[in-house]
Amino acid sequence: MDEHTPLNNECPPTGGFCRTHALNIQLLAALYAVSRALSRSLDFNETLRDVLRVLHDEAGLARGLISVLDPDSGKLNIHTIYTPEGPILDDNQYGPGEGIIGLVLEKPRTIKLAHGRDEPRFLNRNGVYQPDLPFIAVPIKVGGDLKGVLAVQPEMPEDGLLDERAQFVEMVANLIGQNLNLAMAIAQEKSSLLEERDLLRRTVRHQFGFDSMVGRSAVMRRVFDQARMVAKWNTTVLIRGETGTGKELIANAIHYNSPRARNALVRLNCAALPENLLESELFGHERGAFTGAVESRKGRFEQAHGGTLFLDEIGEVSPAFQAKMLRILQEGEFERVGGSKTIKVDVRIIAATHRDLETAVEMGDFREDLFYRLNVMPLFLPPLRERIEDIPEIARHLLTKIGNDQKRKLTLTDMASRRLANHEWPGNVRELENCLERAAVLSDNGQIDVDLIRFPSARERTSSRPQRAVVAIPQGGAANSTSAANPEIDIDDPNLSEKERVIAALEHAGWVQAKAARILGMTPRQIAYRIQTLNIEVKQF
Repeated sequence: MDEHTPLNNECPPTGGFCRTHALNIQLLAALYAVSRALSRSLDFNETLRDVLRVLHDEAGLARGLISVLDPDSGKLNIHTIYTPEGPILDDNQYGPGEGIIGLVLEKPRTIKLAHGRDEPRFLNRNGVYQPDLPFIAVPIKVGGDLKGVLAVQPEMPEDGLLDERAQFVEMVANLIGQNLNLAMAIAQEKSSLLEERDLLRRTVRHQFGFDSMVGRSAVMRRVFDQARMVAKWNTTVLIRGETGTGKELIANAIHYNSPRARNALVRLNCAALPENLLESELFGHERGAFTGAVESRKGRFEQAHGGTLFLDEIGEVSPAFQAKMLRILQEGEFERVGGSKTIKVDVRIIAATHRDLETAVEMGDFREDLFYRLNVMPLFLPPLRERIEDIPEIARHLLTKIGNDQKRKLTLTDMASRRLANHEWPGNVRELENCLERAAVLSDNGQIDVDLIRFPSARERTSSRPQRAVVAIPQGGAANSTSAANPEIDIDDPNLSEKERVIAALEHAGWVQAKAARILGMTPRQIAYRIQTLNIEVKQF
């Protein structure tokens, strides 16, 4: 034999072309195709099928099989088998030492057979493998732990290149392991995000649920019932009421208890922006539409697509802008500022205003057609002075909120609660919250007594019956703003503390000490001493 004739798979000394070199080129191209298949999709099932297809088409490795470890049973489940006819389903399982796949499970290592028939444990349960051809099984590991097995069968009989092919399959198994690790991390992150989303949805539903809203008066129960009914539909809602009555809270409750709760609730205060900015905020703008518009921007209507748009203070928009609002409410379409493309959106509108829109329509300040478009389902929120019986419960709710911010427990005395019930509350719940927060700041021990309740002006209801040694004070939600039959507390009631008796007398006397002294049968000097020793702050009106 000539000394330059190659033996087995060795290349000639002159560097002539050989089978090993040709195989390496083929496997390198196949490895590139495998890496592309693994990076093409985050769907692990689809990715594995693509990898086995590439091994068949590009590397000449047919009948690829991937089995995945079941952590509960400790067995390998057949995940995917790819044959020349396409992928097939297989529900076989392999335990440790069971078949060639089970041998890899028992002791994670590469197994390569020149002929499948040479190994007694070559089971070929699915009947897709040819016993006369080679067989390669390689462990798939993640962080050193076995997660599965990759098995393939070369299409050609053993040609002395089984080791090269086995090394290539090991590289592919390593890439699959990295992809599996990424898929597991993504799946875990997705699961965590879904749990967090569901938790947030439950929290939001509880926070904005109708059952959690404060107010047990008949007028508020009627409002809640109406809001609960309209929440189920896509009906436009117009919430009417004075400033500070909780119109936004009702809007939140309607959205988060509606079929649109999975999508966004977008808010916009129409009174907070000038008209030129309001149009861009609502409808968005195209790049270059005006100075400073360096890029296109979605407006609130597009952001709220599929959800709800809450337009607060809708009564403050100008008549010219009302015409632009009317079109989108009627047709559900608009153009961005500076654009010509018509955009259609699916948005539910909840509007709110403190204005008397009927009068505004009569005066020509508000379009009549827009008013009727908005006023499909009106909800009227009563002012706080018309539901005095809700004040104690609202006060406790607000104190809990303030206490959470201050990280301490706040309590309200009965006398302080009665003083709150005697106020007219022109600022409604917002004024009540400010009053309680002021009192909480002034309280050293977390208890809010009557002397810490301060109002910016003397708008308290007082009894019209003078020189009575009793004080008309609503208790426990039994009073209302018009009732003249409020229960009266006798200043001589032995259950009252001395401080409460003095403050009650001062309240009745309009904080005139001489008059309060006469009610209590004291001298002005004596009541002044009591005020000082009981640490009562005198109100100035």
